[in-house]
Amino acid sequence: MISIDEAFVSAAAPNADAAKNGRALLLKGRFTKLHLDAEGSLLFAECLGSGADPYLCSCDFVRPEQPTYRCNCPSRQFPCKHTVGLMYAYVQKRAAFTVAEVPADVLEKREKLANKSEKKKESAAKPTKVNKSALAKKITAQLDGIDLLETLTLDLMRLGIGNISAKTAREIEEKAKQLGNAYLPGAQAALHRYTQLFANELGEFDTSVSNVVRESVFSEALDQLTRLNALVKQGRAYLQKRLEDPELKPETESPIAAWLGHAWQLSELKAAGLVESEVELLQLSFNMHNDTARKEFVDTGVWMNLRTGRIGLTQNFRPYKAAKFIHSDDSFFQVAKTPELCIYPGDVNPRIRWDGMTSRPIEPGDLQRVCELARPDFASTIKEVKNTLKSPLADKTPIYALRTQRLGKVNGVLVIEDEKGDRLTLTDRGMSEEPPSCHLVPLLPKAALSAPTLIVRFRQDLDTRKLQVKLLSVVTEQQVIRLTL
Repeated sequence: MISIDEAFVSAAAPNADAAKNGRALLLKGRFTKLHLDAEGSLLFAECLGSGADPYLCSCDFVRPEQPTYRCNCPSRQFPCKHTVGLMYAYVQKRAAFTVAEVPADVLEKREKLANKSEKKKESAAKPTKVNKSALAKKITAQLDGIDLLETLTLDLMRLGIGNISAKTAREIEEKAKQLGNAYLPGAQAALHRYTQLFANELGEFDTSVSNVVRESVFSEALDQLTRLNALVKQGRAYLQKRLEDPELKPETESPIAAWLGHAWQLSELKAAGLVESEVELLQLSFNMHNDTARKEFVDTGVWMNLRTGRIGLTQNFRPYKAAKFIHSDDSFFQVAKTPELCIYPGDVNPRIRWDGMTSRPIEPGDLQRVCELARPDFASTIKEVKNTLKSPLADKTPIYALRTQRLGKVNGVLVIEDEKGDRLTLTDRGMSEEPPSCHLVPLLPKAALSAPTLIVRFRQDLDTRKLQVKLLSVVTEQQVIRLTL
């Protein structure tokens, strides 16, 4: 039997407009002949449109981890508003669905899909053939690109942070376009992150920005230059080592390949053994932000593996030019169950991805599990974070779950305290694209302030060299309270 709720449907919708329009179709009574197959795996109906003939739409859950949405409307969205509306109809008016035989065209499409899935499995079982000659040429071109990155980085160092202007930043970005041609989009984005420090909120270089504002980013600019220099050295060493390898395999022990812009395929991750079986995940936080350096919208989900307690990130990149055609991720308020979880090479919070998943409601035991897996000792966690930050290419804002004893103010400053009395200061700084959260603390229920489990993002103040934390969520044994939606 199909087990979905409104949260599932909203998450399946490609964007907020599709969800809104799907609900509107249901409210206007546009769906007719609402049916469910005898096995309880297929929803199908007719939906009245502007033309004479209704649209034929269906939601096929014969593969519950990978539902198939079909509709004969001309929409390029997937799933379209008609199939989204059909699922809302099932959630809200399940009794209105009558049992009927599966349409012949759906049976035919199911058979084709099954054959396609079988061929995909057979293809995945075969060793991937690599054109080593072409790959070697690509790696050689990347090494040339590293030389260009080194030249541009040295130019920035000679120029000095205080002397960069809108004109020079724009010139650097123009030259950085060559890094994209050298198959180094990650390195190109890293260089853009430096120049974007001197841009306005829209990513434009504004000559009217005052010196005071420019000086406020000097510490971060120095940190970015250090990162660029490390990217040159480690990137060159990695590419040279890979070129010397007869198999030309990418590095799986560190995130350097992704730093340079390698787009990992699921098959590569599985072949490298970077996969876990039968995993349950709980989303603890979610945000969407505009990455002007990459020229993309990025949807980021923060998830805890309920078996291991490790926190990983789902990331959905939507380039500006194609954003309206790409499914946007959303907050997810159930437990995600996936037969195979692929884990990208990374540090504290690696990127994670799966090919298919089912969901179930969150149970009290899941929240208790999060609290059990949270770190109870601030001192050891701080030591771990500091050791991680020693690497120039490490994630500068790692996320942890912390078990705390108190959350409140000391001398007017918000702090959290562990059972040993060690404290960390809360801040609204960290990942600037996330909404502030400190002002919401006084609004939390009293029960959430007593020994809560907190999901926090660490950051190091580059001027004082002290660690602070940004509050993302509060987890109690009853709920997850998200503060940065």
